[in-house]
Amino acid sequence: MSKLYFTYSAMNAGKSAILLQAAHNYGERGMAVMLWTSVHHAAEPGDRTGLIESRIGLRASAQIFAPDTDLFAAIKAQAGAAALDAIFFDEAQFLTADQVRQLARVVDELGLPVLCYGLRTDFLGALFPGSAELLALADHLREVRTVCHCGRKATMNLRRQADGRAVAEGEQVAVEKSDYVSLCRKHFFEALAG
Repeated sequence: MSKLYFTYSAMNAGKSAILLQAAHNYGERGMAVMLWTSVHHAAEPGDRTGLIESRIGLRASAQIFAPDTDLFAAIKAQAGAAALDAIFFDEAQFLTADQVRQLARVVDELGLPVLCYGLRTDFLGALFPGSAELLALADHLREVRTVCHCGRKATMNLRRQADGRAVAEGEQVAVEKSDYVSLCRKHFFEALAG
């Protein structure tokens, strides 16, 4: 039975590495997968492919999705052209709520498992729209854990300025990973109060 999966965590927990390992396992068994990542990871503006890359050096090419991408239509067309066994999404927090509903249709109507990996919350502790919809609709939720500098479980993503101070306002999306640190809730709110 196909399901919609959402694997989430704070930054730097290894979500992309887990995704790439799972996709590799499918391939080792002769199964075909389709990989997707956000338009934020396109090499050049307008590219149709991007790169899923883990901090430990694993990488794979992937199709990119933008907010206006009709994922159901794209996946249905690919499934009609060649056998597919699973669909993987990196950076799933950047999906729109409508796209998450499209992925639920892929599971329910096309019978394909869809495995999504992404952040749960942004730098202010608010849910991303894609993550909120995945938390509501996914058949299976899994948290990947990472740790704060104090040793407690990190659940929050703090955006920092060049001087290390917390950013307390701004656009929800800024994809420079070096500007972020994963913290426990206590240290996240202490840093924001700064």
